Amino acid sequence: MGEMGKAMGLLISGTLVYYHCAYRNATLLSLFADVFIVLLCSLAILGLLFRQLNVSVPVDPLEWQISQDTASNIVARLANTVGAAEGVLRVAATGHDKRLFVKVVICLYFLSALGRLISGVTVAYAGLCSFCLSMVCQNSQNSQSLGNCVLKRGNAEILEQEANSDK
Repeated sequence: MGEMGKAMGLLISGTLVYYHCAYRNATLLSLFADVFIVLLCSLAILGLLFRQLNVSVPVDPLEWQISQDTASNIVARLANTVGAAEGVLRVAATGHDKRLFVKVVICLYFLSALGRLISGVTVAYAGLCSFCLSMVCQNSQNSQSLGNCVLKRGNAEILEQEANSDK
C-alpha cells in the first residue's frame, strides 16, 4: 500500500498545484508563499493550544536537522542531473553526433509546438498524472504476482498436508 499511497499523495498534491497555477492564474512563487503561510499559522495555533492545555511535545521541530551526508547526497544528485543534461546539449550543439543533434532538435521543436498549444502547467500536470498512473499499474502488477506466489505456496502447503494425512 506504500507505493499506492505515494501515488495518490503525489496526484492530490499535483492537482492542488495545477488548480492554483492554471485556474487561479497565480505563480508558483505565490503557491509556495501560501503554503508557508498556512503551515506557519497552523504551527503557531497548535503551539498555543498545546501550551494552554499543558501538553508536552515529544520532539521540538526547531531541533530537526538533516545530516551532512543527506545534504551532500541531494546536492550531488542535482549536480549529476544538471551535468548530464548539459553534456548532452553540448555534444548536440557541437554537431559531433548527428543523430543526437537531430533528436534534440526534434524534441525541442515538439516541446515548442506543444507549449504554443497548451500551457506548461497543463503539460506538467499531464506528466504527473501519467507517472502516478504508471506507479499504480506497477503496484497492481506486483500485488497480483505476490498474490499468485501466496496462492502457489498455499497450494503447495495443502498438497503437503494431504500427502502427510494419507500416510
